[in-house]
Amino acid sequence: MTILLILYFLCAALLTAYGINCHLMVWLFKRRQGIRQNEDQRIPAVFYGGLFPQKEPERYAERLPTVTTQLPIFNELNVAERLIEAAAAMRYPRGKHDIQVLDDSTDETRELVARKVADLRRRGVDIRHLTRTDRAGFKAGALREGQARARGDLLAVFDADFTPPADFLLRAVPFLVSDEKIGFIQARWGHLNPDQNLVTRLQSIGINGHFAIEQSARNSNDLFMNFNGTAGIFRKIAVLEAGNWQADTLTEDLDLSYRIQLAGWRCRYLIDLVVPGEIPSDLNALKSQQFRWAKGSIQTARKLLPRVLKSDAGLLVKAQACLHLTHYLVHPLMLLLAILAVPVLLGGFFRLPSAAMAVFAGLLILSCTGPSWMYLAAEHALHQVRPRTFLLLPALICLGCGLAVNNTRAVVEALFGRPSGFVRTPKTGAANRKRYPVPKNRIFFLELLIGLWCLAGMAVYFAADHYIVGHFLLLYALGFLSVGFFSWSPWIKFR
Repeated sequence: MTILLILYFLCAALLTAYGINCHLMVWLFKRRQGIRQNEDQRIPAVFYGGLFPQKEPERYAERLPTVTTQLPIFNELNVAERLIEAAAAMRYPRGKHDIQVLDDSTDETRELVARKVADLRRRGVDIRHLTRTDRAGFKAGALREGQARARGDLLAVFDADFTPPADFLLRAVPFLVSDEKIGFIQARWGHLNPDQNLVTRLQSIGINGHFAIEQSARNSNDLFMNFNGTAGIFRKIAVLEAGNWQADTLTEDLDLSYRIQLAGWRCRYLIDLVVPGEIPSDLNALKSQQFRWAKGSIQTARKLLPRVLKSDAGLLVKAQACLHLTHYLVHPLMLLLAILAVPVLLGGFFRLPSAAMAVFAGLLILSCTGPSWMYLAAEHALHQVRPRTFLLLPALICLGCGLAVNNTRAVVEALFGRPSGFVRTPKTGAANRKRYPVPKNRIFFLELLIGLWCLAGMAVYFAADHYIVGHFLLLYALGFLSVGFFSWSPWIKFR
């Protein structure tokens, strides 16, 4: 029982650290964001002499460097055409923007892309359709191979489910020209389908929390920040100096962005430059995406944390990098707390003195309110707070709890070095020409089982008059049971 108590206390302490860090992120965001947004407005104004080139970018052709836009695609029949059209519509001086469609598709997407590229070339767009005989290195391999044939010193990257605005390059490139030590730029993700169903509504709030608060706080306070795989621009020389794209993790974007910063380059996050993307509308598609992100993050932590800790970065920078790269550890920690709660109660841990219990409850509440406070701060910063936001926050917390089994599996595989392929997240798009299968597994049985365990634990805690932990077990139960049920059910959908 002593071992269980130590394990429970350790999990609770680590979760408290991650939760309190959300409060710290909000404070860091508010501390510097006003200054940073003023800089975001000033730099393009100075570059263009106060007049943004809405219609005649050629006037600034001598000052704007050549950019290669890379569009990595694999079996994206529903969204490939939309992406290519958006990339071709971006305004930039003629002769200084070339587009690479890096197409690894094995289905009819390849023919669709070939027709679209041929049509755009007839209309004078500098675009090429590049294909490979295999998917070696997956997305990282495609980007690396395309980079060797790129004309530009700057490399813009957009995934298939994103639609860059026409002025993206004109707004982002001045930052790279004005500061030659910036290695990459990241724009904020917007949403094409935030109100499609409950899954997309919850994800939109979670994504806003990351991009409005976390990315802003890290970048404006000179902490390590990650590239999010799309909606950004790299300086080619920075990519090469950092070791280029590598495929030894499932999050090649996180890996490369950290290596660029470890090599001495800076990065820039632009909160007001928004690139809308499609949110997974199916729960199993979300779980597949989360699995890839969780496993890749821990793989990157194993690969790069030793270098981070040995670097000349300050203590706060190193501590934040540790919390950032290992963030997905919160899921196995939550799972262990849920499983251990009943044995710990029966073992007498919660018969502590009142003062000790008050401290424990206070830390528990502080840590658990951290994510919700961050999401609310993000919605407020983006002027999107609505009455329904307060109703959706408990559901978002339940969803995060319910994903714990799925993401714990990813974390364990990463820690033990088990390899796995890059599984893309299916997109539907507006065209919806083809229904791609959504990856499923039988893990929903375990989610349902643990949900029932938490429900029973809640009853045990309420019977023992320990209501604080009991209510948290209720959230866990609702999360596991709902995620497990809707992952299993082939006919019921979130609305």
